[in-house]
Amino acid sequence: MKVLPLYLNGRWVQTATRLRVVNPSVDETIAEVCTVPRSTVAQALTDAQTAFRLWREVPGRERGEYLQKIADELERRGDEIARTITMENGKPLAQSRGEVAMSVDHLRWFAQEARRIYGRIIPHQVRGKRHLVVKTPVGVVAAISPWNFPLVLALRKVAPALAAGCAVILKPASATPLCAVALAECVHAAQLPPGVFQLVLGDSAQIAQEFLDNPLCRKITFTGSTEVGRTLIRGAAEGIKPLSLELGGHAPVLIFDDADLDAAVEGALITKFRNNGQSCIAANRIYVQRRVYDTFLERFTRQAAAMKVGDGLEDGVQIGPLINQNAVLKALEHIQDAVKQGARLMCGGKQLSRKGWFLEPTVLADVPAHAACMSEETFAPVAPVCPFDTEAEVIERANASPYGLSAYAFTRDLDRAMRLMEALEAGTIGLNDSVPSTSQCPFGGVKQSGWNRELGIEGLEAFVDTKHVSLGVHV
Repeated sequence: MKVLPLYLNGRWVQTATRLRVVNPSVDETIAEVCTVPRSTVAQALTDAQTAFRLWREVPGRERGEYLQKIADELERRGDEIARTITMENGKPLAQSRGEVAMSVDHLRWFAQEARRIYGRIIPHQVRGKRHLVVKTPVGVVAAISPWNFPLVLALRKVAPALAAGCAVILKPASATPLCAVALAECVHAAQLPPGVFQLVLGDSAQIAQEFLDNPLCRKITFTGSTEVGRTLIRGAAEGIKPLSLELGGHAPVLIFDDADLDAAVEGALITKFRNNGQSCIAANRIYVQRRVYDTFLERFTRQAAAMKVGDGLEDGVQIGPLINQNAVLKALEHIQDAVKQGARLMCGGKQLSRKGWFLEPTVLADVPAHAACMSEETFAPVAPVCPFDTEAEVIERANASPYGLSAYAFTRDLDRAMRLMEALEAGTIGLNDSVPSTSQCPFGGVKQSGWNRELGIEGLEAFVDTKHVSLGVHV
């Protein structure tokens, strides 16, 4: 059995304690990764603080050159790392390749932004004063990344923090740490100074508590469930520790009767079934205007039922396994509840009778608002569809959620599109676009979907402090 080390203060560290990594396609262990106790995480924070004092003095252009080298190495090993993602996560290989490509793009974007951390001079209002605003790195950052996009969501935190001049400790999800080890290998190959980037793994609660309690950790950035987000908020309150949180979502898709129906069907399929339905920005509620409801439902169901399900390494597979047995069981509960509440099961609805955690692509029609899947996030290839009549009605229904990470709408009416972008309560809105995320634009949620933003210039701002300097001068 292959045993992978952790990366601490520029060294590869083997430990006696290990974590098994399971391939969800076959429910078999494929590797083990070393783990460390809380005391080692405390030492990593001390080492990161030492490294930070030097790293913050490195010019932004030079920091960017390091990021470019990491991107080069990641790109060179792209096929290998994509296969690793598919084996530990389950997503189809083509999507894993896309995740690697987006990760490279994030690194290259923030490599360029590192030289553009601008302050400003503000005109004075009193003689004998000058006013400056300067940006300085926040300090040592703890990055906690999830399993569903294990590489790209780690880099949405690591890349801007490094670009800003911070030292970073990455704690990946226990289910998918293999691509994080590969990232550390790319960092090592780029010869980043020791301690600027470190990789830890172990008891998640204990590691998070060390991040919260240790004053050397100046910021925590986290992607995961809203429940864990609340725990971090409570823990951060004592030390008033800044947090960036990308939490749960429950994205609505609004399809109007003037939409390009072919594009709407294709877009809904992508945003629902990409990553096996395990995405915070996945469609959880599909609302279709009544005049085109039956036509949309027939086309959508036919194409969903035809999707190839299997091991993500197989050619042509569109739907891979869910991450574990609990994910399958929760999805089945949501399906059974919706049918019990009056929904029609159009296709799917069952776990595949094969090794691994596979669920048939499932479409539910006429799903009532009180069904569990209409308010709870379904991390699975399960698509609830229901009709609506008016624009005002569907906006109200779309916004009737405590979450606001993303929303989608398909319409050819420009006036309506302008109204929707203002009315929909979501941090990212895709109008006739099912894949809106991109390196140069901010990503994050409103309401209970999180705090702050990743990507874009806002993603870099999340890792700097803004200082006002008032300078007295002789005039």
